[in-house]
Amino acid sequence: MAGGVRDSGIIAIDGTAASGKTTLARRLAEHLGYLYFDTGVMYRALTLAAMRKGLSTSDEADLTELAERITIDVRAPSEKDGRPCTVLLDGEDVTWLIRSEQVDQLVSPVSVFAGVRRALSAQQRRIGLRGRVVMVGRDIGTVVLPEADLKIFLDASLEERARRRHAELKARGSAPPLEEVRSSLGERDRIDTKRSVAPLRAAGDAIYIDSTWLNVQEVYELAEALVSKGPAELGRAGKATEGSQPFE
Repeated sequence: MAGGVRDSGIIAIDGTAASGKTTLARRLAEHLGYLYFDTGVMYRALTLAAMRKGLSTSDEADLTELAERITIDVRAPSEKDGRPCTVLLDGEDVTWLIRSEQVDQLVSPVSVFAGVRRALSAQQRRIGLRGRVVMVGRDIGTVVLPEADLKIFLDASLEERARRRHAELKARGSAPPLEEVRSSLGERDRIDTKRSVAPLRAAGDAIYIDSTWLNVQEVYELAEALVSKGPAELGRAGKATEGSQPFE
């Protein structure tokens, strides 16, 4: 891959909520034979550990101490049960346990604390530096792995992201009003960009892709070309051309 990502490469994909980061990261990881690592599983694993110990999700000191003490690892899938990766909490396979409804309800307040984010960023970095990984999150290229071989920042208009999330929720049997979804995403953007530790922003050397008018395949083809040819050859991906179809 002259000019592209090295064979031991690290790919960082950051971006706004519902911009398509997860879909892109999983497809790239599968194509390359890399580990797919959604850093959100780290916060879920910590939440599970806190629940087991009866810790309050509002106690930053206790949660930070726990995050510094436990070991969370992310590996290639160990079972053929649909998992995109295997998540280990102090050696225990908790891949599906961290997807429980109770964890869903508690993970957001756990993930906002500065101490927690610092502790888990260190664990994310440890895994990422093994190489051959596509890591997706909101601060990978800026904080966790600033030396990544390729950094992509994926974005879309708030209106389009709300449409996607609304369609996703509707398919799952939950259909809140579109305006409610839009408001929720807007608040998430505000929190992500204004937080004091590792705020959401594109790294200076990240390739910005606006997926508002791109479908899944078009986004993937842009990213795959960046992997194989390298940012220097392609330049910035920029916005979609007029006439492209919305991301689906």
